[in-house]
Amino acid sequence: MGSSDADTDAEERPIGVGPHPQPWPTGAHFDPELLRDGDQRNVVDTYRYWSREAIVEDLDRTRHPFHVAIENWEHDFNIGTVVRNANAFQAAAVHIVGKRKWNRRGAMVTDRYQHVHHHPTVADFVEWATTADLPVIGIDNLPGSVPLETTRLPEACVLVFGQEGPGLSGDVRAVADRTCSIAQFGSTRSINAGVASGIAMHTWIVQHRAPDGSGQPST
Repeated sequence: MGSSDADTDAEERPIGVGPHPQPWPTGAHFDPELLRDGDQRNVVDTYRYWSREAIVEDLDRTRHPFHVAIENWEHDFNIGTVVRNANAFQAAAVHIVGKRKWNRRGAMVTDRYQHVHHHPTVADFVEWATTADLPVIGIDNLPGSVPLETTRLPEACVLVFGQEGPGLSGDVRAVADRTCSIAQFGSTRSINAGVASGIAMHTWIVQHRAPDGSGQPST
């Protein structure tokens, strides 16, 4: 089968489930409209037919203690991917530093289930992090950065990513408790913030959550 056939099959493959057969399950977390009409959302099977509010409430019970922040001075298109990754790895929240508006297309609607906060300036962001007692961990391949692969990340922290191209701003570099680099071996100077965020968040998961999915810190 050619790649074009595979792409077509993927596009035509149904997502979600149809109307729930009668009798409907009971519980305040179920959405009557979804039970009646079907649930075509991109959610795990556990949350089929649940209301958005019930899903967020359930996720809030087990969110991880790390936060993610990304600078947004030039409307970075990577922000949607960062939000989607934060949802996948169950980050406590995402923080947009700079311009409030961001391109939500890459988030694939996951921003509906992920807490997203806005800080107009780096100073506002730092004030929040200080009040929350969260160390700021920059992720960027800069002189003086320590390898992410050999660094133990704090369990409670905020991982910060810069703009595509310029990377972390000087203001964030100045306030970061440390900056971690991601090992690269090819010819390109950097990887985009969407990819970097996924690597950094998964590193946190490997270090602080058991591989069996129990949610217990690894030893």
